[in-house]
Amino acid sequence: MAVAVDPALQNRARLLVKCPDKPGIVSLLSTFLHSHNANIIDSSQFSSDPTNGTFFIRIEFNCDNLVMKRDDMEQQFAELAAAHEMSYSFHYKAVRQRVAIYVSKETHALMELLWEWQNGDLDMEIAVVISNSDVARPMVEALGIPYYYIPANKDIREQVEAQQIRLMKEYRVDLLILARYMQILTPNFVSHFEHRIINIHHSFLPAFIGANPYKRAFERGVKLIGATSHYVTNDLDEGPIIEQDVERVDHRNDVQELKKIGQKIERRVLARAVKWHLENRVIVEGNKTIVFH
Repeated sequence: MAVAVDPALQNRARLLVKCPDKPGIVSLLSTFLHSHNANIIDSSQFSSDPTNGTFFIRIEFNCDNLVMKRDDMEQQFAELAAAHEMSYSFHYKAVRQRVAIYVSKETHALMELLWEWQNGDLDMEIAVVISNSDVARPMVEALGIPYYYIPANKDIREQVEAQQIRLMKEYRVDLLILARYMQILTPNFVSHFEHRIINIHHSFLPAFIGANPYKRAFERGVKLIGATSHYVTNDLDEGPIIEQDVERVDHRNDVQELKKIGQKIERRVLARAVKWHLENRVIVEGNKTIVFH
């Protein structure tokens, strides 16, 4: 689904593993990679409970002639994984994920993603932008990115989502980013993209779930405001959290000032969450995430 990029990266890959914790897992993985003449470049691991928990690991490795070897490696690893109850995934650095960005009228999060992408800090292919507003069209089309204006509301939601799903297939999209897309997605839509939809919510969840969080934060007199980036599930604003951040505020800040401060937090939180997803640093565990920095 994703597109091939820089040939210099064709021998680099990442392996993510989740399995029951027990002695020898790291040795098994390193021995397997060594048997294919792979050199481990970076490795991060975590155990939820060393005596009776779950083990998580992210390994980045280099392997000569990886393009020729990888199918055989994956087939052999499947046998090892089955023997040790491993959930796993291989990711190849020479393959760039294709992304769709969804946006409404507020464009600050979209603009941050476009800027980070242009800088080369987000290693992705922006395949298409979808919006229920035409506000962002000029800035998107100026970069040669296809833009679809699809009006959406609760009365036509099924038809709209059917069209969006067709577009995701047509553009071979790997990841969906909701950059302040102010529409609730149906379970049917979400089921097509499990753990592949990243949202930015304009509050420090679980506080102020739903609409108008800045107004509600002002009325509550909070001293901190924040933003949360998470994977989308069928529970509104309750999916596995990838990243959060906050800034201090006080009684002098009105709703508009809170919103302006909050938008800056939203931009950086979403960009970080997307970057970590693209770099295969996130493993979902129930309604939580393990994020390897």
